Amino acid sequence: MPGWDNFFEAQVGASAGLAGLVFVGISINLTKIIASGYLPNRAQEAMLVMLMNLVVSSLFLVPGQTAFSLGVELLVGGLLAWLAVTRLHVDSFRRMEAEFRGRALPAAIMGQVSIISVWVAGGVLIGAGPVGVWWLVPGLLLSYVVALANAWVLIVEINR
Repeated sequence: MPGWDNFFEAQVGASAGLAGLVFVGISINLTKIIASGYLPNRAQEAMLVMLMNLVVSSLFLVPGQTAFSLGVELLVGGLLAWLAVTRLHVDSFRRMEAEFRGRALPAAIMGQVSIISVWVAGGVLIGAGPVGVWWLVPGLLLSYVVALANAWVLIVEINR
């Protein structure tokens, strides 16, 4: 997409950097995370949303792609990511103590919205052309909030 190169280059760098930091944070508290019934899912979600951000942004940097081809890639990738994140959320809520569900619900909703925006953007790219890229902006930016919120729980809250 003409004019979007700088945005997607920044997204690739930021998502790769944050994925690395989340991975290090996970490794610091790995024993406590694994001992929990649902925290491994939050760790997977944090990595998955950053991976999705990295892959989507990388796809937009491939020269010569049409809006249609990018739309198909986003629909397929977004659907697969949504299925994975939804499985993680359902499993987490099943394992989680009732007292934590209320606090976990907003985080799950943000994770869902960040992923759903990818396949909405894909559909708009297929149906309406390049204007679909605008649907990615809130989702990609929200993915940072999702990853950072999960990282906070995995690094700080787990030690309270």
